[in-house]
Amino acid sequence: MESVSENRVHIGNVIRNAITFDFKKSQGDAVSTDNLIQNVDELFNLLDERQIDYLLVGGIALLQYTEGRNTQDIDLIMAVSALERLPEIEIIDRNDNFARGRFKELQIDLLLTNHPLFDKVKTEYATRQQFVEKTIPCATVEGLMLLKLYALPSLYRQGNFARVGIYENDVATLMQLYRPALLPLFAEISKHLSATDLKAVNEIVEEIQQRITRFQQRSEHNQK
Repeated sequence: MESVSENRVHIGNVIRNAITFDFKKSQGDAVSTDNLIQNVDELFNLLDERQIDYLLVGGIALLQYTEGRNTQDIDLIMAVSALERLPEIEIIDRNDNFARGRFKELQIDLLLTNHPLFDKVKTEYATRQQFVEKTIPCATVEGLMLLKLYALPSLYRQGNFARVGIYENDVATLMQLYRPALLPLFAEISKHLSATDLKAVNEIVEEIQQRITRFQQRSEHNQK
């Protein structure tokens, strides 16, 4: 699927701007932004040099399909065996399915293919997108939606209102712009969620569909 805009996404600038204008960060937590653009180039060059099989997901991938998304980190899907070939990434936290690390000044969030849904997205919901830095393996609209919908029940349980709002808005924007077929997505995600969580995701999507319908009706009314 093609990018929403002919303007190529500059990953380094996106991350640098997000960190620079994050006014919630205290001075003591501030990250030096001077080398971020170079660090992004170095990271993706390293992935290519090591012939790492990976997929870009998260906010940076989303910017290939929507505008205005803000993110301070890089999200990748890869196998544990691939991660072990990247000692340059300092692992801060890790469990069976997720890892968080740093590459110089960059925060890297990793979804590990131990989880069957993450492996499925990496292998079957992947395309290649042109960024300013280079052409990068990137999740499709449907792949991004699967990951967002899968994460939402857990975010609700954590009481993470801010991230719930971001993820639901991401899903709503993709649904409104691209009209992806939902039945295949629910067929896939049902393999990875409990019945309770699947019901919750269905309710979320129904609410989003109602929002989209309301938006379209009001937009058409205002154009008359």
